[in-house]
Amino acid sequence: MSENCPICNSPLPEGAGACPMCGFKLLGSTQSFKPLEFVGGEVVPAAIETPADAILRVVRGPQIETVFKLGTDEVCVGRSPHCDIFLNDMTVSREHASIVPDGKSYRISDSNSYNGVWINNKNVDSSLLHDGDIIQIGVFCLLYQESPEV
Repeated sequence: MSENCPICNSPLPEGAGACPMCGFKLLGSTQSFKPLEFVGGEVVPAAIETPADAILRVVRGPQIETVFKLGTDEVCVGRSPHCDIFLNDMTVSREHASIVPDGKSYRISDSNSYNGVWINNKNVDSSLLHDGDIIQIGVFCLLYQESPEV
């Protein structure tokens, strides 16, 4: 069976370390594999954990008492009107942070924002959220509640 270069598709001599046509180095390239075959009931799907029924409530800032419900999808937080959580203030970056489900909770991650993400007065790059956490994004303070009474 003759092999071809993955870049230029030229035939490769047996045992070649590089393509003679384009010079692409073949050593250390990804190796092929054969997928495992499963029969019958060998594969059992993992139990899917769902995140808590949580909200973010604005407790300080221009949109005080606004409530944002978190679901099972990733949520983008920022000043851009295209963000899922739109915080309209110049202290908030266009795409400031993201919130993703993580087990039965959520994880917030800074998206290289200018002013950072603060959880309970600590600057964080990424943090698992806990009931009662105060998230500061720009001039906004948001209260994270896992079992809210809206």
